[in-house]
Amino acid sequence: MTAPAAFQPDLSPVADSLLLSALVALLPLLTVFTTLGVLRWKAHWAGLSAVAVAVAVAVLAFEMPVHLAVLSASEGAVFGLFPIMWIVFTAIVLYQVTVRSGRFEDLRATFHLISDDPRVQAIIIAFCFGGLLEALAGFGAPVAITGVMLMAVGFSPLRAAAVVLLANTAPVAFGAIGTPIITAGALTKIPYTEIGAYVGHQTPVIAIFVPLLLVLMADGRRGVRQTWPIAVVVGLAFAVAQWVSATWISVELADIVAALAGLAAAVVFLRVWQPTGREEALEVLEVERQRDLALVGGKGDASTGTASTGTPSTGAVDKAGTDHSVSVAELDARARSLTPGRIAMALFPYVLVIAVFSVAKLVPVVKEWLLGTDVKIAWPGLSGEVLTAAGTPSTATTYTFAWLSSPGTLLLLTALVVALVYRVGVSGLGAEMAATARQMRFAFLTVSSVLALAYVMNLSGQTIAIGTWIAGAGGAFAFLSPLLGWIGTAVTGSDTSANALFATLQQAAAQEAGLDPTLLVAANTSGGVVGKMISPQNLTIAATAVGLVGREADILRKVLPWSVGLILAVCLLVGLQSTILAWMLP
Repeated sequence: MTAPAAFQPDLSPVADSLLLSALVALLPLLTVFTTLGVLRWKAHWAGLSAVAVAVAVAVLAFEMPVHLAVLSASEGAVFGLFPIMWIVFTAIVLYQVTVRSGRFEDLRATFHLISDDPRVQAIIIAFCFGGLLEALAGFGAPVAITGVMLMAVGFSPLRAAAVVLLANTAPVAFGAIGTPIITAGALTKIPYTEIGAYVGHQTPVIAIFVPLLLVLMADGRRGVRQTWPIAVVVGLAFAVAQWVSATWISVELADIVAALAGLAAAVVFLRVWQPTGREEALEVLEVERQRDLALVGGKGDASTGTASTGTPSTGAVDKAGTDHSVSVAELDARARSLTPGRIAMALFPYVLVIAVFSVAKLVPVVKEWLLGTDVKIAWPGLSGEVLTAAGTPSTATTYTFAWLSSPGTLLLLTALVVALVYRVGVSGLGAEMAATARQMRFAFLTVSSVLALAYVMNLSGQTIAIGTWIAGAGGAFAFLSPLLGWIGTAVTGSDTSANALFATLQQAAAQEAGLDPTLLVAANTSGGVVGKMISPQNLTIAATAVGLVGREADILRKVLPWSVGLILAVCLLVGLQSTILAWMLP
């Protein structure tokens, strides 16, 4: 008796029509966005319902055996837990250690020294510092860390989550030491340095405007009028540095160079210029913050817009619902009392993160040794049983257990060192890990379900059917190609995953349409950059970090218009680069 043949996806299984097949394949994605954005379900229920729809579509429409569909979901769910949520979990644990030690108050005061204006602090923390974290860790860590930091300088939980998600757009393409671009190069065999140079002529155009958009989100039109000079200076510095580094220096270092350039530009410019309207901005943010505290168990007085001291305050609420607010006067006094030693100790965890990730990612011997510890696991019952649409064995059925090289493990080791230096101790670290795990239990479920969805859609052929249908636009595909990256990142939460899904499709479609393959592969990466903020995975990370678990739908409605507007801008830019703006390309 012969063994059953391996499953090979059919791109047009519904009535032999690619259009109908693609529309059916869109049902799981529509389920996510409808249940989350319209019906306002909690994210874990939205994710689980979408997985159920994806499995049904895989079995009934794409003729995938039931056991393979279920096994695909199981591998995706495990991948969602490790390494994705492992990274987020350890990033939040690191933050909680700094709070437990009391050193976080000094870090808050340190940023207050650079600027005491919350709108400028949004640029410095979410855009510059967040860009640096994205360059080194990626995978949600910047959103988790900078979200709580913005709360600590006066932002409400909901506004902090929205601001950090928007800020996380500019650096994503070069995040995790260029991993999305390196992945695209490995799959298409186009040198990743060439892809990176093309991306370096696309995302900086968006980056120029992101600080202005952050100020607009933080304080409306008034904020833009009062702070546009610093926003323009930082945006230009970041964009030029990213452009130069991606084109001539290093794809891997592009975000590190850009983030440090933006931060340096901010520090220098603020020595000669200061915005107006700080007090009014603080009052508006404080009223909003106090209103939102009730949603996460805070103790502030929402009726008066004041902290327990009776004066305008700025602070954060931790996962237990404890309000860490202090009055602005107290924060000013703390900032003035800082010594160089206290500033150094406050910055120590993040300097250590930069040092650890720089060594782990940029020193070849260390990088190769860490990667050598990875364990490759052929997923039981799935490996060898699923082919790609081209008929080759799918590599996605091999799970990599990166127990030591994972950014999450590196963050945990960093947290251990910080706990010892800050005298929190191993027991204190363990207590914070237990508390964080309890708080994140629904976030674990949500992200696992989202990655299960991605794996089912990918392995059954649903994702490639959608992509092939969109690619049928011919020459006009240059305008539409960023949409694939946008959709891929929105579903998986990762620009790397979006490139894994669509990079080769972009290359093939470009060759068929007579377009530049490198341009469209780069467009996939750039499109993914602005899709990350609406990913259920990232929405859950942001919600968990700021204490709004269950309110992911509110965050989605706040950031969706920005994501749609930015993807339209990327589509227009890439389309023009394929024609009249070809001179912009390397």
